[in-house]
Amino acid sequence: MEVKCIIFDCDGVLVDTEKIGNGILLEMASEHGFEMAIEDAYHHFNGRNLKDCFRHIEETIDQKLPETFEAEYRQRSFNAFRTEVKPMEGVVAFIEKLKIPYCVASSGPVEKIRLNLEVAGLLNKFENKIFSSYQINSWKPDPGIFLHAAKEMGFEVKDCIVLEDSKAGVKAGIQGGFKVYGFANGFNNEDLEKEGAVLFHNYEELSKMLAI
Repeated sequence: MEVKCIIFDCDGVLVDTEKIGNGILLEMASEHGFEMAIEDAYHHFNGRNLKDCFRHIEETIDQKLPETFEAEYRQRSFNAFRTEVKPMEGVVAFIEKLKIPYCVASSGPVEKIRLNLEVAGLLNKFENKIFSSYQINSWKPDPGIFLHAAKEMGFEVKDCIVLEDSKAGVKAGIQGGFKVYGFANGFNNEDLEKEGAVLFHNYEELSKMLAI
């Protein structure tokens, strides 16, 4: 296929945030009796709507989390993101080589996407090309956000590829009819491949795969 547009996921694909966000979530949830290894959090939580993650925790501990849990999580994670977020290795060079349009489509709120991109030094590359599930009330694994991004960018599904690092994200892309490339990080390889993604391990490898 001739790739005419690249749709990036944000966390774990453009910016290195998954370890930060999962670490804070597990730390907070452990105060309410929830225990999970960070490796398992990658499987269960990455790419999912935050409320789905909270629901999973509540079902496991068989009780409701405090009403302040979400606000506290967002505050703590935003504070960490403001100082700790970095671009994924090789992504800046990859983007600078692109001769085709690209955008970001994420399950996170627009302000979170913008904050992470800004701290990582990538915001200027994605101005007016940021699409959030919160804008259309459709979250992965529903394909809505990717279909919305393709439409807003002016391309048909067959002309776009999706770059993802989560099971939910790959499932969304495949259901939407996209070819999906899965960013393998050592925790997610099997999940991504099982859902139908073509695996890549770094941006140099992806450049060769796409002949960029």
